[in-house]
Amino acid sequence: MSTAPIVGAAPRPGAFRRFLSAFRSSGVATTGLLLLVAIVLAALLAPWIAPQDPYDLTQLDILDGRLPPGSVSATGMTYWLGTDDQGRDMLSAILYGLRISLFVGVTSALAAATVGAILGLVAAYAGGRLESALMRLVDLQLSFPTILIALMILAFLGKGIANVVLALVIVEWAAYARTARASALIESRKEYIEAATAMGASSGRILFRHLLPNCLTPLLVIGTVQVARAIALEATLSFLGLGVPVTEPSLGMLIANGYQYMLSGKFWISFYPGVALLLTVMAINMVGDHLRDVLNPRRGE
Repeated sequence: MSTAPIVGAAPRPGAFRRFLSAFRSSGVATTGLLLLVAIVLAALLAPWIAPQDPYDLTQLDILDGRLPPGSVSATGMTYWLGTDDQGRDMLSAILYGLRISLFVGVTSALAAATVGAILGLVAAYAGGRLESALMRLVDLQLSFPTILIALMILAFLGKGIANVVLALVIVEWAAYARTARASALIESRKEYIEAATAMGASSGRILFRHLLPNCLTPLLVIGTVQVARAIALEATLSFLGLGVPVTEPSLGMLIANGYQYMLSGKFWISFYPGVALLLTVMAINMVGDHLRDVLNPRRGE
């Protein structure tokens, strides 16, 4: 009797090549990908390419506060995007703010995907009362406004990057759980799962060796969109004063810092971080939308 491992449907030959070809065929997706790569590289290289370290108080001069774009300081430094009320170079602050925003978005999405996928797979495989209880919890979670739940959690936990990530995980896991359960229910009826069960495979092996790999496609699509959503949520929470601390400003905190100066003509303090946030969320969504189209099994019918 053969002891070859039982696996789900294997990728079709040349699938990755067709994926790249489909990506290149879309100008919108290519633009979004290039923009996203540029944003990520700018964030990663911020300590080396930023004109100033906005966290180093020795590099700041309060006399340079609220200078308009293109101003030159007494030391000869040019502030291409102006400065904020603390004298921080806005270009440098945006580059460092991108690091925090991307970290919060990616970390919370990965953690929420892990929790949601595991609970969704367990619900689909176990069935019965456990499935019913988990899905009612998911329905309850999704019935409340996301921002409201996050605000309540942070009002209790307080500010901080770790607390923001935890709050976002709590409000995001349900979407992954519902998607993972739906995909797992479809896969669990297929012959390779029945064969693995008949051969005595453990529940853990069936869940993580067979079901999970074949449920990753929809989770990947949702995860891409959820990263953009998490970045936007973090910006909203920071703007409302319950996100990251002022000492580690994200894009949302930078926007909030300049809001009070908008009516006095100091628009650049909020405007440029807002543009950076818009471009980041837009680039991720452009890539996510194309992933959804490319990975759609009905595509091309």
